[in-house]
Amino acid sequence: MTHQLLVSSSPHLHTPVTTRRIMGDVLIALCPAMIASVIYFGWRALMLLVISVATCVLCEYVSRRVMKREQTIQDLSAVVTGVLLAMNVPSSLNPLELMFGDLIAIVVVKQMFGGIGQNFVNPALMARIILLNSFPGDMASWPVPFAADASTSATPLGILSEGGTYTPDYLQLFLGNRGGSLGETCALALLLGFIYLLARKVIAPTIPLIYVGTVAVLSFFMGRDVLVDLLCGGLLLGAIFMATDYTTSPITTKGKVIYAIGCGCITMLIRNFGSLPEGVSYAIVVMNILTPLIERATRPHAFGVPRKKEKEAAKQ
Repeated sequence: MTHQLLVSSSPHLHTPVTTRRIMGDVLIALCPAMIASVIYFGWRALMLLVISVATCVLCEYVSRRVMKREQTIQDLSAVVTGVLLAMNVPSSLNPLELMFGDLIAIVVVKQMFGGIGQNFVNPALMARIILLNSFPGDMASWPVPFAADASTSATPLGILSEGGTYTPDYLQLFLGNRGGSLGETCALALLLGFIYLLARKVIAPTIPLIYVGTVAVLSFFMGRDVLVDLLCGGLLLGAIFMATDYTTSPITTKGKVIYAIGCGCITMLIRNFGSLPEGVSYAIVVMNILTPLIERATRPHAFGVPRKKEKEAAKQ
């Protein structure tokens, strides 16, 4: 016998896709929204983006050194976290407050739990929630796009939450000419990023489409303006770039469906009945926490193993 059967340990399939490449694609997909934020909110938007990225990279470098772990700043995950957190704050936010959020995101939420792939919630969203509770006034101050002075205005969801009347201009909402966080206003830019991520197969459409679809259905039955709920707030930014995070979202198809529906339901419950005008951050973080349970409940059945024996083995 001239040919020998060689047996080696797994994995047997290799892929050129790396963490750095995935994060690079995410950054490219975020470029339209970053450009739109600078156009609408001026130099402060660019300043906050640069400060946030630099702080996140520095925090990751220092924390990895202190913890005596291999450096991971080259994988660009800290850069993505910095961009996402900056896109979730208003352009008027004090840079020191943003840097505090960066510290929380990288050191507390990410590195203290083991680094990339080990965090149980999305670092940028958890940091945003902490900023919302630590600096509620500054995090709810929304500068007017193209304004030369420091004038601010309420967001459409904020007006509706307070019982006010809002007459929407859907084209302007779609283009992003309204108050809001840096990266959430321009739906067109976010959708361009979504198309890019789908084309590069970085994300699947399941979570974003079901999340947005759930919000649309509930908005309709609650008697709200569906397009306002879809185009305003951080729905598209959250559904496309944060709810799809590999580490904190389910890997099974059924799990993704349950996860996305849960995100949509919690978002609309907060928007319609809560004291906050927006619920995307809280919805995604809550479902992040429930992800291990969702994955356990939707784990596929092992081929050739009776379900009873499989359950008994899982208990052991």
